Amino acid sequence: MHSITRLPRLYVAPQTLPEAAEPGTPCPMQADQARYLGTVLRRGAGEQVRLFNALAGEWLASITEIRKDKGSFRLEQRLRAPAPLPPLTLAFALLKRDATDLVVRMGTELGVTHFLPLITERTNTHRINPDRLTSIAMEAAEQCERLDIPAVASPQPLASLLGAWPAGQTLFAAIERLEDAPLTPTLLDARAGDGLLIGPEGGLSETECRSLRLRPFVAPVTLGTLVLRADTAVAAGLALMAGGLRSRPVSAQ
Repeated sequence: MHSITRLPRLYVAPQTLPEAAEPGTPCPMQADQARYLGTVLRRGAGEQVRLFNALAGEWLASITEIRKDKGSFRLEQRLRAPAPLPPLTLAFALLKRDATDLVVRMGTELGVTHFLPLITERTNTHRINPDRLTSIAMEAAEQCERLDIPAVASPQPLASLLGAWPAGQTLFAAIERLEDAPLTPTLLDARAGDGLLIGPEGGLSETECRSLRLRPFVAPVTLGTLVLRADTAVAAGLALMAGGLRSRPVSAQ
């Protein structure tokens, strides 16, 4: 028998797996899940999987029926209660398709709850498919054992983000070659609801940097003396922020 931690893990929407779910409850299988379990993994009736979402937590379930493009599960026991992550926003200038995919995948693994794609002066693409990026985030959540799926917004100009930033929350802005700005607070001081801003390849323009530094809620930060690729900067910055959030008691967030 497989260890529970090695069982396939699938996201199921709250409409299908509700917060009030109980053992024995049937749960319909989506067509893509049926194809994945039946065709790719060769799983059949009677075998077990793990199902999850942010409201219901994680459940052990068994396959009761599986066909080419449909099937059903039966819930057996709850493995994990709901445990929401602290809110963490990543605002990032749009990159080329593969790099944007990587940003969403890494961000999901590092605890981002809201992705805010940005259009800046040096952004080299202005379009994304939010549904596709949400699917990438879902796959990453299934792999990394988190219970929720981060939200992916439609692209917006940097000015719109700054104009709508919530009061009381800090936006940490990674600015290249930062020399004359105070470096407090740091990314390790991040609290729930704060955000990280990463610019495009080539960096933010001088005008954008000046605009950021005039905003009282923006905290300029440096990620070191080396110039990083945008996707590398995302991973470096989020690792520091997530480390600070996870090391602080929930009551102190």
